[in-house]
Amino acid sequence: MLLGTIAIAGLMSLSNVSAAELPASSRAEVEALLNRLAASGCQFSRNGSWYSAQEAKSHLTKKLDYVLEKKMVSSSEQFIELAASKSSMSGKPYQVKCGNQAAQDSATWLQGALKDLRANKTGADKK
Repeated sequence: MLLGTIAIAGLMSLSNVSAAELPASSRAEVEALLNRLAASGCQFSRNGSWYSAQEAKSHLTKKLDYVLEKKMVSSSEQFIELAASKSSMSGKPYQVKCGNQAAQDSATWLQGALKDLRANKTGADKK
């Protein structure tokens, strides 16, 4: 129970932003990012243990629900920064490892995926 309290306090301390709503377009981006992670087949490291991409999606969805409830994020980038880049319990960065590639910080992986999603959306809009 103490760890849960520490985790919640950690997330609350991350919020230097004023109360904000996540726009529907950003919510769709975040959900697309989480779906992309789940389908990636990559591994996800949190607090020294590796998890499947599906388990990562489940964990990050819980963190998304929390930051949405607290109105802590107003963009996809803020979600990555505040909830999807490091443990609110230990402060250690999350990592993503895909295949034989070196592990990278989840923030880097997610920012790259977000950039790709936006580029593909823009390309689709031009058709």
